[in-house]
Parts: sequence; C-alpha cells; structure tokens
Amino acid sequence: MRNNMALGWFYSPAQIGRYLLTRPTTLKPPRTQLRNPISILRELDKHQWQMFSIGFIGWTWDAFDFFTVSLCVTEIAKDFGVKNSEVTWGITITLMLRSVGALVFGSLSDRFGRKWPFIFNLFLFIIFELASGFCNTLPQFLGVRALYGIAMGGLFGPAAATALEDLPYDARGLLSGLYQQGYAMGYLLAAVFYRALVPTTTHGWRSIFWFGAAPPVLIIAYRWYLPETNHFQVLAAEREEKHRLERARDETITTEHAGARAWMHASWVDIKGNWVLFIYMVLLMTGFNSCSHGSQDLYPTFLKNQVGEDASNTTIISVVGQIGALIGGTTIGYISTFTGRRLVMLCACFFGGAILPAYILPRSMTLVASAFFLQFFVGGVWGPIPIHLSELAPPALRTTVVGLTYQLGNLASSASATIQGVIGERFPLSPRCVDGVCTERFDYGRVIAIFMGAVYAWMIVFLFIGPEMTEQERQEYAATADDLEGLRKQGISLSQIAKERARRAYEAEHGLTEERKGSSGSEAEKPPAEHIEATTGVKMG
Repeated sequence: MRNNMALGWFYSPAQIGRYLLTRPTTLKPPRTQLRNPISILRELDKHQWQMFSIGFIGWTWDAFDFFTVSLCVTEIAKDFGVKNSEVTWGITITLMLRSVGALVFGSLSDRFGRKWPFIFNLFLFIIFELASGFCNTLPQFLGVRALYGIAMGGLFGPAAATALEDLPYDARGLLSGLYQQGYAMGYLLAAVFYRALVPTTTHGWRSIFWFGAAPPVLIIAYRWYLPETNHFQVLAAEREEKHRLERARDETITTEHAGARAWMHASWVDIKGNWVLFIYMVLLMTGFNSCSHGSQDLYPTFLKNQVGEDASNTTIISVVGQIGALIGGTTIGYISTFTGRRLVMLCACFFGGAILPAYILPRSMTLVASAFFLQFFVGGVWGPIPIHLSELAPPALRTTVVGLTYQLGNLASSASATIQGVIGERFPLSPRCVDGVCTERFDYGRVIAIFMGAVYAWMIVFLFIGPEMTEQERQEYAATADDLEGLRKQGISLSQIAKERARRAYEAEHGLTEERKGSSGSEAEKPPAEHIEATTGVKMG
C-alpha cells in the first residue's frame, strides 16, 4: 500500500490539511462488482483450505483459553476468597503481556517462517493451561496467566499469516471475517464447556483449564503435517536473491548470514519509512480491542450478578451473542472487499452504538436478542481487520506489524475489565438474598454502556482519519497475489518465481531496466512467466 503516513507528512500543516481533505473521498466504495461468495470459495485449492483451517483453529483455541478466565470470574473469586475485581486482573495481566509475545514470535515468524513459532506457542498453551488449573492462590494464578499472555500474543500474527496470505485476493475479505471470528468461536466453545464442566464436576472451574490443554496436541500434529506458506517461501527466497544480486554488484558484501542480513536490511527500511503508520495502527487497535473486551469480558458477570441469571441462561446468552459475532464478522468481512474496509467498519460502529441500550437495560431473556445483534456488529467491525492490517503493513514485517500492533492495542485496552469491575463496585445495588444467603450486587450495566459509547466514538474518529488501499492499489495487490498462484499452479517453482521478482525489483531500484531495453524480444520486455520459461526451461501449462 502507498504509505500516506510516510515519515515527515505531519511536519507541514499544508500536508496535514491535504491529507485530511482526502479522507471523505477515500470512503467512496470501489467500482468492484459484488461476487457470489460461493464462487469465491470454490477458487480455493486444497493447500489454501488447509492453511486457512489450521490458522483458524489455532486462533480459535487461543481465544478459548483466554475466555476461560472471563467465564469463571465469580467461581475463582469464591475459591480464592477475593473480590471479582481482583480476579479480573488475570484478564488484564494476560492482555498486558501479549505484546511481548507478538514482538518476539512475530519477529521469528518474519525471519524463519510461520510454522515453528505457531507450533511452539501451542506447546506453551498446554503447559500454562494445565498450570492454571493447579494454582492454589491468586498470586500463583496471576503469575501463570501472565506467562500465558506471552504465548497468546505470539500466536495471532503467525496464525493470521498462515490463514490468509496464500488466499486469492477476492477471498481474503470474506475469510478474513471468518478467521477473526475464531475469537467468537473460542468464546462460544468456552461458554459451552463452562456449562458442561464447571457446574457439574467436583473440581469446578479448574476442570475447564485442564480440558483446554488437550486440543492443542491435535492442532500441533495438524500444523506439523502442513508445509510453510507459499507467500513466505517466496518472500524469503526473494530477499536472499536480492542480497545475491547486491553482492554481484558489490563484492565487498559478504555471503555470511545472507538471509539474516537481507531480512534485517528490509526490516530497517520499513521501520524508518512507516513508524508513524505503526503508531496509528496501535491507536486504532486500542479502540478495537476495547470494543471487544468492553462488551464481552465482564458481561457474564453482569448477567450473573446484576441480572440474576443462572449458569445455564448465562451460557445461552453468551453463546447466542457469539453466534451473532461469527455471522457478523464473516458477512461484513465479505462485504468489505467490494465496499472498502473503512466504510463498512464505520457503519458497524454506528449500528453497534445504537443497540447499546438494549444490551444492558432488559432484565429477562430478551437479552438473547440484544446480545445477538450487538455482537453481530462487534464481530462485524472486527471482520475486515486481519486483512486490513495486512494491507497496511509492509511485506517484510507483515507478521510482526500485524501481531504487534494488535497486541499493543490489547495492552492499551488491557485494563478494560478491571476498570469496569472497579467502577461498577462504586454503584452498589440492593443485595440479592436466597435462603438467608445474601450476595452483593453492582450496576455493571451502566459502566459497560458508558465505556462502550466512548470506545465507539474513538473508533469512528480513527477509522475516518486513517489510510486505506485505493482502488488502483487493490487491483495491483490482487494482480500480484493472483499472479503468484497462477505461476505456482502452472508448475513454476516458488524459488524461480522469487528469483524473477527479485531480479525485476533490483533492476528497477538501480535503473537497470532502461539499459536492458532496446532490442526486440529482450528479457526485460518479457512477461514474468515467459522469462521464467526462457531462463529455466520449465514449460508452463
């Protein structure tokens, strides 16, 4: 994407003014025909489906393990003899440490590939979920959840890249929405197993954590079987080929650690040119993460404590809400490919804000409908985010930038549940007494509504002023993605595709393209596929 936030744009008031004046016009939907989603999905081959499915499953279980705490706040507080707000620090500290994992494992994924960081993080999930269930004090529990936060933050970037970067362009909006709703699916599964295990087993809340350690074993086995993504293989080979060409031009450049040198050079160039964009992305993701955590993390506590619903009704409302998020994210993610990312996310913010009163005012099972529609738009505003962040991020740092900006936004919003819990306890309600046992009640609904209203306002501002791919850039991006798949399916090796791309980029960077022109049928005039065939002998088709 053309960097509209390149270093220096903000120093000139005139440049700032010109940039802001373009924001309304960039919301105009691209002139792209709306395609049948079924025909889009039929374009995916076996490899693409497998890579998407493993990324989706990994992210789903990441969310499952996170929401086990949200759903068990009251049970854990009772077991440890502390307030609900003290247990919510287990949510906060997990969110705070996720940015550490995103930085560490995102960098490793951009350097060495998406596969092994993905597998290692899932292995950590097994350890920390088992350990969570064996904690006997709140400090022990908070310590384990802090370590779990590092692993959770490290998985999002590799999982998103694995799921999305090999897809045809038209499928990316649709499946970006579905991928992001792995988060909703994780919540849904956590709610189901909360109802199945917590009230019915002798170990209560501990049983759901122990259960959460089992499925990652199967997910690891599935990922082990699958290869590295095609996109990363081409990117890594392209970096090394460019380094080889640079060395051929300048013999003082050594070949030792060529891959690492090429990656570090490309990364430094992208950091210098895009750091203002990175800051914007963090601020944007602060709002998005506050939206999801502000509407979901304390909501089960609101249902049980303030509304007075039992475990079964709390589960039903939570599950229906996450079904709404799943449908909303997939639907709005699909629409974003044809209407533009920012426009459709802005619309979701306005509709979500309009539904807020119905989300917290009723005191009956009518909250099922309210939860469905509110979470439809919460999930919907998130639907385009994985692909939107990928389109904003520079290619050399895509996993790091997508994962890190997402998790730094989580860090900034990490205290959402704790803030809501602490402030809610300042608004006590009349206790609820059953069989002589009285339970303190608090006005959590009021706090959730005010918090979410402020968050929606924040998101609307930053979505409006933010950058987005133009229609021309989308077409170029789509052509590049489709060209890679076309060459691969016609028998051209990924290394040869990478070498050809590196050669052309190198010639353009050093002004060598013009030198090669002049003779009819020269290599410079041949399309990439024809040049690969001519230089390698590999026949296409």
